[in-house]
Formats: sequence, C-alpha cells, structure tokens
Amino acid sequence: MIKRRTLLKTGAAAALAAPALSGLAQQAVTLKFHTFMSPTSNVWLGMHKPWMDKVEKESAGRIKFEAYPAMQLGGTPVQLYDQAKDGVVDIVWTLPGNNAGRFPRIEAFELPFIMSNAEATSKAYWEYVQTMAPDEFKDTQVLALHVHGPGVIHTVDKPVRSIADMRGLKMRAPTRQVTKLMGILGATPVGMPLPAITDALSKGTITGCVIPWEVVPSVKVNELTKFHAEFDPAGGSLYTTTFVMAMNKAKYNSLAPDLKKVIDNNSGMATSAWLGKVQQGNDVPGRKTASDRGNTIYTVSPVEAQEFRRKSRSVEVEWVEDMNKKGFDGKKLLDTARALIEKHTKTTKA
Repeated sequence: MIKRRTLLKTGAAAALAAPALSGLAQQAVTLKFHTFMSPTSNVWLGMHKPWMDKVEKESAGRIKFEAYPAMQLGGTPVQLYDQAKDGVVDIVWTLPGNNAGRFPRIEAFELPFIMSNAEATSKAYWEYVQTMAPDEFKDTQVLALHVHGPGVIHTVDKPVRSIADMRGLKMRAPTRQVTKLMGILGATPVGMPLPAITDALSKGTITGCVIPWEVVPSVKVNELTKFHAEFDPAGGSLYTTTFVMAMNKAKYNSLAPDLKKVIDNNSGMATSAWLGKVQQGNDVPGRKTASDRGNTIYTVSPVEAQEFRRKSRSVEVEWVEDMNKKGFDGKKLLDTARALIEKHTKTTKA
C-alpha cells in the first residue's frame, strides 16, 4: 500500500508539474537575424555576434538566434527592412538609406560635415528619433540606431586632394544625401548596396567609392583602389551613414515579459552608442590594410576641408526645403540634430 500511495503521489506531482515545465519550454524562442554584411566583416564579428551572444546569455539560453549574414535567407539589401516588418525574419540590421527617401527625417544625420564621432552621434541619432521622428520606423520595434565613423574617399587610379580632383570620377555612394554630395562635388554618383562595390570596382563600373575605413577589407577596397582621402577630424567629417537594427513587432510583442525585458536591456541609446563606438574603433585596423599595401593615404587639412564644406552646403539647404515640402519643419529638424550631436559630443569621449 505504501509503495502504491507513494507512486500515486509521485505521479500526481509529476502531472501537476508537467504544464509548468511545458509553459517554460514554450517561452523559449529562436530568432532569425538577417543582414547583408559579410560573415568575415568587422560588423558581423565585432558587433552582431557579440550582441546576439549577450542576449542569449542574459536570457539563460531561452532566446536563441539563427544568424544569417550575407543575405543568406534571400532577397536583396533593399528588402531587409520589409523582411522585418513583414515577419519574413525576426531581426535585421540595415541602412535606412537603401530605401531612398522612405525615412526622410533621419537623413539629417547623413548630411555633409554633421557628425562628430560615431559614439556621440549615435546617441544623438537615438534621441532625435525618439523626440523628433518617433513614427519614422513605426512598422517595426526599433532596437538600435547608430552611425559609422567618418566617411573616406577611395579611388582606383586618381588621388583626391581637392574638389577639382573629384571631376570625372564615377563614385559609389551609400545614401540619397551622400549621392547628392558626390554630384555637387563634381563626380558622377552611382548608388548601389555595399556588397556590389567589389564587382563594380573590378569591372570599372565605378572608379571609386566612399565608405568608412572599417569596412574596406570586407569589400576588398584596399586591394582594388590605390588612393584614399581622409579628413582631419579638426576640419570635420565628410559624412556618415545611419543604420537601424529592427525587430518584427508581432514577434517582439509575443515574447514572455522577462524575455522582452532582455531585448529591452539590449536596445536603446546605450546599445546604439556601443555599436557606433565599436564600428568606428575598427577604422584603425581597416586603414592599416590599405597602408600595409603601400596605398597612398592623403589627409585633407581643415583649411582644405573648408572648400568641401562650402560646396556641400547646398545639400543641406536642399534637404531643409525638401522636408518643408513634406510637411516637416526642416530647419527645426536640422537644428535639433546639430544640438543633440553637440550635447552628446561634450559628454562622450571621442
């Protein structure tokens, strides 16, 4: 009898525990992370993978990732944001600028000579979206917003030391505003996603591109170009590009409260700042891959940069007018972006 009662009690306890265990199992989730970056790139290895590892660890393994770099789940870089919006994947990291004109207000951060350093500018970008453009990415759950380090001019066989040297160059640019900048500086702008650069340089479709140092090795720009023009930080940065890490809203809302909190703890201004800082930190080794090959690196002085600044001013004016036509206060948006960058630069060590 004793044995039978014990077995009955044990069985009853197990039956009561089963639903709870089953519930916990159901709360575990696997998220598909998709991006265009190469699996050997600094961004993938130094930013995306550590972020996923941190989320997995803080969730005690109840959030797991299926990680897909280099568009392994199909589609093109231009389609990434919609893949997150539509639930084709769960999380993406992409350039809003791939969708020209779709996210107009954040272009304030892609205007010439606006950024300071990537960490401070990323903080400003996050705050700007929360306060000035909270509906810009309304179709997704935004996890992070950041920028890369100062943009650099890379050319195949013609050094750029002044605006005059830009004439006749076919230059790849990453976003609508930087494409306009290339045209105003006298080059022929060619818009294309980052992964297309290698092939375009190899075939002569373009004779140069503008990208930050950190991404140079992953698209072989150190091998396919011979000349590089960077700007002395004292004279300002030529441009930067905005990025967004976004999650499917339904997937985010379906998470158990504690798992949602893990995602929240790895989102926002601090995560945006970290992404920007890490990305700019990789500019140094990226630059070294070009100097080690004996490529020519020219530094545009603050005095020489004034000519670039003066010429590029019309990009800014045109953007403000464009925002006004869209029903936004262009001057207020630009002034706010500048003020936020200045505020965060003062409190962030470069």
